Amino acid sequence: MSIFAVEYVYNPDHEELRAEHRPAHRQWLEELVGQGRVLASGPFTDGSGALLVFSAETEADLNQLVSEDPFALVGAISAVQTTEWNPVIGAFRDRV
Repeated sequence: MSIFAVEYVYNPDHEELRAEHRPAHRQWLEELVGQGRVLASGPFTDGSGALLVFSAETEADLNQLVSEDPFALVGAISAVQTTEWNPVIGAFRDRV
């Protein structure tokens, strides 16, 4: 398994859409935490987006998974950037 840092970018005009679908989005994330697929997740404090840390076999698997996010399904994410990450120090280093 590889670890990926995923950055969501939010359009400020879609705050109501995100608020409406946030419960489903968070339930989806919690299910993935239980499966060991999401290692951490949370919004940026300025409201511009979020950082999510995933464990996935490949980037293609990760992209498929992210496309299933309720936020993605309703168009609440303006952009997604994924980067494979190699944590050498800290809590995630033993996950690689």
